[in-house]
Amino acid sequence: MQRRASSLFIVALTALLVAALPARAADYPTRPIKLVVPYAAGGPTDVLGRIVGEYLGRDLKQVVVVENKAGAQGAIGAEAVARSDPDGYTLFVTAASIFVLNPLLYKKLPYDPARDFRLLSVITDAPMIMEVNPSVPAKTIAEFVAYAKQNPGKLNFGSAGTGGTVHLAGEMFKQMAGVEMTHVPYKGAGPALQDLLSGNIQLMFDTLGTALPPVKSGMLRALGVSSTERIADLPDLPTIAESGYPDYAVSVWYGIAAPSKVPDEIAGKIKASLDRALNDEAFRASLVKIGFPPLRAKSRAEIDKFVDTDRARWADVVKALNLSLD
Repeated sequence: MQRRASSLFIVALTALLVAALPARAADYPTRPIKLVVPYAAGGPTDVLGRIVGEYLGRDLKQVVVVENKAGAQGAIGAEAVARSDPDGYTLFVTAASIFVLNPLLYKKLPYDPARDFRLLSVITDAPMIMEVNPSVPAKTIAEFVAYAKQNPGKLNFGSAGTGGTVHLAGEMFKQMAGVEMTHVPYKGAGPALQDLLSGNIQLMFDTLGTALPPVKSGMLRALGVSSTERIADLPDLPTIAESGYPDYAVSVWYGIAAPSKVPDEIAGKIKASLDRALNDEAFRASLVKIGFPPLRAKSRAEIDKFVDTDRARWADVVKALNLSLD
């Protein structure tokens, strides 16, 4: 009799717990959501994260708190999110360097994109601007290459950190153009840009949003854009591809991820909110304003294909550059 009562209690408790799960998913979110940005405050990724967080907060009717966890080319923030409770209350602003480049360049990482994360949305895929300090006499890419060859090893290009998209964009150009330049890594795009403006470095491959203000004000000179087509913001600026390097194409994408074991119902609710954001004209305009061309909402299969294609492309680049950072 006692054993039967115990069995009935276990069955009843299990049924109660199972019944409670859909209710929790349906009620989500019932408390503030944390959105981890793996880069320093004030940078382009941080601004992007805050725009996304503001929309999610309004749409899901809950506070979204942005938390910056910078360092190790995004690995510190990635590890923190990977180890967080998969309950939908910790989300992650991720990027190509975190999901694609880091695994290609480092043999040991404190996270595994495929195992630890579920990518819910790809928000933007932005081109880069090849920009120089005005002290560099070149006004075109051809003139820059000629100048670099006349001054081998005397030009320095900055980046937001070793192994990131900005760094590899410079390395690709070095190899294709056959020029000698020295890479100078910084702890973020902001410090690198400041040194470029002051003339401590001469060149940078910068994200569109960060590059546009100093280029349009004349503080820096743009030589080319890394996309396959010219951009509306700088319609007279040629692509690097049309400037003599037809195989050159670089972009940097950003998305929103959650821990991989987040319940499907909650993941679906977050993704639906992000999809609404990408179809919202005010949200899209806010991204365009800071230099991030918004993408349209993608299905899970489309997101997987997007990342797989980017991974294959960068794998070929890393192999060609013979890079390994371990």
